[in-house]
Amino acid sequence: MEIAKSENPDETKKTLDKSGMFDIPQVWYDSPVYYNSSRMDCCGTGTEIEWPKYSKIWDYELEWAAIIGKKGKNIHKDNASDYIFGYTVFNDFSARDEQLRVVGAKLGPGKGKDFDNSNVFGPCIVTADEFKNPYDLELIAKVNGEIWSQGNTKTMHHKFADIISYISQSETIHAGEVLGSGTVGTGCGLEPFMLLKSGDVVELTIEKIGTISNKVI
Repeated sequence: MEIAKSENPDETKKTLDKSGMFDIPQVWYDSPVYYNSSRMDCCGTGTEIEWPKYSKIWDYELEWAAIIGKKGKNIHKDNASDYIFGYTVFNDFSARDEQLRVVGAKLGPGKGKDFDNSNVFGPCIVTADEFKNPYDLELIAKVNGEIWSQGNTKTMHHKFADIISYISQSETIHAGEVLGSGTVGTGCGLEPFMLLKSGDVVELTIEKIGTISNKVI
């Protein structure tokens, strides 16, 4: 927030870096930390995203997602990939100012993530058997045709098998549930300090899956 509003973003970022604000806590490396987003706030490619009036800092997140194919509980990591039906592209639109405001309460992103059509999936689900290695796919985010973010699925620190094993501890997972990967490195506008504005068209593409495209208004 402070960087986006600053007259000198580079100097402001240096100050915030020294403060430790952007340091990654050790727990992030130890466990696949996650949150539950509202299942009612999903849409597909081509949907116009009406931004919530409580937010002025608009952002996207370049992600992919795994769709669970069968019911399971206490799943061992070695067998967890057997529970993946397929993969799709995922844009986790984020109201950054609201997200950063509420995370200080240590309860999660709240309304920074949950608003109508904030979770975009598509353009299809590619079944898991179509991938020789799903952890070597190129990801690209474009805004109005300009590349803003790029990455590869191989950089995912906690693979989907780790996530499935973790969340299924003493909890049953069900066919049809969707697990997001988390944002690829530099996979959002906030990192290069380029934020969305009304009328922008955001396109996310993942190799061998396809492209989702949404206008924010």
